[in-house]
Amino acid sequence: MYLSTSRASDIAGNTPAPKGPLRAVPGTVFALGLVSLVTDVSAEMVTAVLPLYLMAGLGMSPLAFGALDGLHQGATAVLRLAGGRIADRTRRHKLVAGTGYALSAACKAALLAVATPWSVAVVLAADRTGKGLRTAPRDALISLSVPPGEQGRAFGVHRALDTAGALLGPLAAFGVLWVAVDGYEAVFTVSCCVAVLGVVLLALFVREAPAPTTAPVRAARPAPPPVRTLLRLPGLRGLCLTAAVLGLFTVGDAFLYLLLQRRLDLSAAYFPLLPVGTAAVFLLAALPVGRLADRLGRRRVFLGGHVLLLGAALLLLAPVPAGALLAVGVLAALGLFYAATDGVLMAAAGPLLPAGLRTTGLAVLQTAQALARFAGSLLFGSAWTLWGPGAALGLAATGLLLSLVAVAVFGGTRADRPS
Repeated sequence: MYLSTSRASDIAGNTPAPKGPLRAVPGTVFALGLVSLVTDVSAEMVTAVLPLYLMAGLGMSPLAFGALDGLHQGATAVLRLAGGRIADRTRRHKLVAGTGYALSAACKAALLAVATPWSVAVVLAADRTGKGLRTAPRDALISLSVPPGEQGRAFGVHRALDTAGALLGPLAAFGVLWVAVDGYEAVFTVSCCVAVLGVVLLALFVREAPAPTTAPVRAARPAPPPVRTLLRLPGLRGLCLTAAVLGLFTVGDAFLYLLLQRRLDLSAAYFPLLPVGTAAVFLLAALPVGRLADRLGRRRVFLGGHVLLLGAALLLLAPVPAGALLAVGVLAALGLFYAATDGVLMAAAGPLLPAGLRTTGLAVLQTAQALARFAGSLLFGSAWTLWGPGAALGLAATGLLLSLVAVAVFGGTRADRPS
């Protein structure tokens, strides 16, 4: 139904808005959600098996895996800026995003041709390059399709659909591993086919963002300003600093799943099911939390999400019996963390940026966060190698707690509800 209404009339507001939680969400947002759903099925099939494939199958050390996990985060940084600037200059958000989706699909096929830890790392870096190209233009398409007061809802709908893919991906990987003889190669093959479907959906159903209506029709297009000029925009610099400081002590979920597997003494065959619990909570909470952020303030909800991540780390460190309570608590806290931070951060930044610079500005914010998480993964992997997983998690939890206090005291927690 929503795909059939993905027309210019949706954006212009000529079609009556639906009632209920999807109110005021145009077809473009829903179509991008479907593309992300399919793409996330592909990506999470690989991500669900990757820690065991690298550390148990290929013998990668925790330090090397930390470097690879950081590369997973940091490889997108420069490309986010490049993708953002290209999209703003050309006003071709869909084309730039489509290029990123296509590159990631090609990398899924390349995984079938590599068999050493660092050749896998190169392919994954290229895959993250594709993600870096597509993320800011995709989020700009969402942000430009809705008014400032509806940003949280729109990103909540998109992230809910995206997370449905994150829920189905590990299940698909589990199913493939259960029946396939060649295991990991079968997962990579199915993942590649699903990724190609995502590119096709983008090409067929996603429409380009409308040109800004405030500029004269024949006015020359100004070149996007440098990053330092964007950071002078009210609120954006503080938001970048907040995301970077907290990102430095954000433990990657792959590490948390490995720690949880050790505590539960879980069989490797069931490891891909751990992300399913996180994704299920994220799926259920993404839209309600996005709407809550529109009402209470997106920065406050963003900080609250990191408090939940801290809770997940402390639960893993606590002398709680290894059982269902531990698993449910950690996975629920992690899912709520993503619901309160992923789309909410983009919703907080969108209204701060003019339409013609929306993609570049979002890319600046995403780059600051990605670089911080890259450094954080390296630090966590190093601490695990030197002092063990428990000490590494304790140090990360302490750093996150101090960062939350610093951001709350010096950055403020004022509400940022649109007027």
